[in-house]
Amino acid sequence: MTKKIIFTEKAPKAIGPYSQAVTAGGFTFVSGQIAINPETGDLINTSIKEQAEQVIKNLTAICEEAGGSLADIVKLTIYITDMDDFAVVNESMKKHFIEPYPARATVEVSALPLGVNVEIDAVLISHE
Repeated sequence: MTKKIIFTEKAPKAIGPYSQAVTAGGFTFVSGQIAINPETGDLINTSIKEQAEQVIKNLTAICEEAGGSLADIVKLTIYITDMDDFAVVNESMKKHFIEPYPARATVEVSALPLGVNVEIDAVLISHE
């Protein structure tokens, strides 16, 4: 099995030793995205709503670079630092995702990179 590394300037560069996404075995695996504006490199650490919106923008850019879209996502994992933010993240999801929705897990964690409050990773069907 071969793998293809996915990279776009329209999403934040990796902040560690990993790729934005990797395509292998008919799927594209997108690394966890946080609320960094790729144009400025600035961390968006304001409201959970603004963070979730930027995270989804970053996911969208990577999906498009891989030849797909948010509609091709089959599995999401959402990491949040406060389960009280669950409803706000759901509202952002409803705004950007259409039915049938992907499978999903939401996990409360004690901390996330750079002190953000939400991170999302994804698996999508590859169009290669």
